[in-house]
Amino acid sequence: MMASHPDVYDAGPIPAAARAEVDRLLKSGDLFRYTAPADAPVAMLEQEFAALLGAKYALAVSSCSAALFLSLCALGLPRNSRVLVPAFTFAAVPSSVMHANCVPVLVEVGGDYRINLDDFQAKLPQTGAVILSHMRGHTSDMDAIMALCDAAGVPVVEDAAHSLGTTWGGRNIGTFGRVGCFSFQSYKLVNAGEGGIMISDDADLIARAVIMSGAYEHNWKKHPVLQEAFNRWQNELPLYNMRMQNLSAAVIRPQLPEVAQRVRDGRANHDYVAGMLNTSPWMQVPNALPPELRAPDSIQFNLHGFYHDAEARAFAAAAGARGVQVQIFGLSGDNARAFWNWQFIPGRVPDLPQTRAMLMRACDVRLPVRLTRCELDMIGTALLSAVDDVKGTPRAYGT
Repeated sequence: MMASHPDVYDAGPIPAAARAEVDRLLKSGDLFRYTAPADAPVAMLEQEFAALLGAKYALAVSSCSAALFLSLCALGLPRNSRVLVPAFTFAAVPSSVMHANCVPVLVEVGGDYRINLDDFQAKLPQTGAVILSHMRGHTSDMDAIMALCDAAGVPVVEDAAHSLGTTWGGRNIGTFGRVGCFSFQSYKLVNAGEGGIMISDDADLIARAVIMSGAYEHNWKKHPVLQEAFNRWQNELPLYNMRMQNLSAAVIRPQLPEVAQRVRDGRANHDYVAGMLNTSPWMQVPNALPPELRAPDSIQFNLHGFYHDAEARAFAAAAGARGVQVQIFGLSGDNARAFWNWQFIPGRVPDLPQTRAMLMRACDVRLPVRLTRCELDMIGTALLSAVDDVKGTPRAYGT
């Protein structure tokens, strides 16, 4: 009997330790992060996550989008400040800029899914901040970007939602900017359904974010940050109530010790399938930049020689018929990763021909770290067969 293709949208199981802690919390009813005087699950998560990434402080919140929003608010940017955002990202990223009463300015992204440094440098003057979105875990040239931003005095917020465990030159992504923001949404490396966290070495910035996240009255005293920083901002800042609750932290904490193994498995899965796809003249997986060591749980590749949208759609349909769902970013209706669909951004849709061309042929397939070698073979073979269906080039490839 032929094995069925894996459902790559199934989430992995939650560790037994998390289930036991959730049961304890449900029995106690102690779900609010500020009920306990100390050592609440959310507080423990913040300490453990900061230590894992090598940061001084962490603040757990309701989502990565909330972390991005609070980061911009904590920077104290004036209303209508320009915030540079890569044009290849998720709609929630420019949305967070809008929520913070700032203006997103989109930057070109090339065929390797990384920021076009010429366009970035041209748009950097008169910029209030940069959100550096490591979309699908692809890292742009951090050395060049940080040098430009440091010289211009522009703070960087890293959207590392897809980059937990990725390093650049041996240093964790998320620790380069003033703030790094991570996601615990179900399709990320650590799954809590929803949830996010921000890390920083800036005590005053974190103090402002803690208060705005919903540490009303004197609940901020339960955060291990310089207390004089809190005293400066008590009652001076609005409360947005974006706290994480203890149940989410209880689900996340037992997964943190598994991050290193998940990163290794995800990288091995990605590189194995990439090797298969790169045997085809019609598909190309862009190489990582030399200092980058990625932690992927999906694979992106570009279709080459597909001069008509109909061909690209036919490829996706042929892969789907074989049980592998392919998302072509620019051809998936109302895709939240296609910048021309972000109609909430003020003004006309920007002219970004490089990003547009990339999105029209860039494909996305999930590769959860739990997949076996047999399942990876099934996925890779299905994609190669689908491209052959469309381009009519029989190939000799194995498993």
